[in-house]
Parts: sequence; structure tokens; C-alpha cells
Amino acid sequence: MTPPPIRVLIVDDQMMVREGFSVLLGAQPGIDVIGEAVDGRHAISQVAALRPDVVLMDIRMPELNGLEATREIIAADASAKVLVLTTFDLDEYVYQALRAGASGFLLKDASAQQLADGVRIVAAGDALLAPAITKRLIAEFSRLGSPRPPAQDRVADLTERETEVLVLVAQGLSNAEIAAHLVVAESTVKTHVSRVLVKLGLRDRTQAAVFAYEARLVTPGG
Repeated sequence: MTPPPIRVLIVDDQMMVREGFSVLLGAQPGIDVIGEAVDGRHAISQVAALRPDVVLMDIRMPELNGLEATREIIAADASAKVLVLTTFDLDEYVYQALRAGASGFLLKDASAQQLADGVRIVAAGDALLAPAITKRLIAEFSRLGSPRPPAQDRVADLTERETEVLVLVAQGLSNAEIAAHLVVAESTVKTHVSRVLVKLGLRDRTQAAVFAYEARLVTPGG
């Protein structure tokens, strides 16, 4: 049986950008663009009305930016999936959006295939967190200074193997890559990741990665 298409809402204040993404995604199998929003406030109302599977969210918009909109959308529905789009790979808002609950991050110059793959990854409940992006996040957390004490304290709840898996997640590795690195079955890695999320009270791999940075389990060059 063919699974239902992934329903996508595109949020950007520039009409040409919205139309471009709509055409690119509309040509991809298994993806339907069900609506557009022109700013963060409009996005919140459209998410409530349309219930998309994935929200493509621009960061820099008038009225209400993508960061605040993401916070409000996640606060209203913790299962909502937001994929952040930005022109700037060093955008200071990127890591804030991930902390707010966004499931991933893409540059606006991503190819049609990268965009579609990103939508599918996020729709499946995984985090879109490439190694190149984690390096920037690590640098940002290092700039901010000392770790957050609650984050460090909660690391004690994890077993040694769970901590090891958390570090690898934060470095941007997939379950398959972690399994190969640890020489264990991929199903075992999935179990470890699930336990880490439950123990730390986190919603997904992206928040797990952010937690690892805040607890200083991952450091520049580490």
C-alpha cells in the first residue's frame, strides 16, 4: 500500500522563494505542498488550520520571525516538525531555532533533491543535522561560555554506552553510521537513542545534539 504523501507548508516572506520551493517540491514523488504563509504569524494560523506534516520555515521575516514562530508552533503541538531555511549558514538564529524545537536546518540554495530529502528525513521523525552544521553549532556554544549546570547534572542518568551514543548523535552520525562505529546492530543503536531521549526528556535527535553541546560532551575538535 502506498503511504500518503508528505504534506508541506512553505513559510517565506518572498513570493518568488515560496513559488520556487513549491514547484521544486511539487515535482517530487510523495510530497504535496498544501499551503504557503508570508510570515511567522501567518504560519502559526496556517499550521493550526492545515496540520502539515512538515513546515519549511524561513528565519528572517517581518511581523514575526521564524524563530518565534517555531517556538509558538512547537509549544502548541510538540509533535510538529519544522525544517528551518536560511540564506546564511552562520545565521545566529539557527542554533536558537534548533533549541526551540526545529527538527533540522537547510540553506536556501539547497538542490531540489536535498530539499526533498530533508523533508522526508524530518517527516520520518529523524533530525536533519549534518556534520558541517554541528561544527558551527559547537563553535557557537563554545562562544557562549560555560555549560548549563542542569544539562551536566542530567548526564549522570545515562549509562556509559548511552553517553557514547549521544556524543555520536551530536556529531551528526546516522543510526547506521553509529552502528558501524560501535560494531553493533542498528536496532541496538535505535534502542539506545530512544532510551537517551526518554531519560533526558527530549523530543528528538536534534534536541539531543543540542543537549550534548550544552553539557560539553562535544567540544571543538572533539
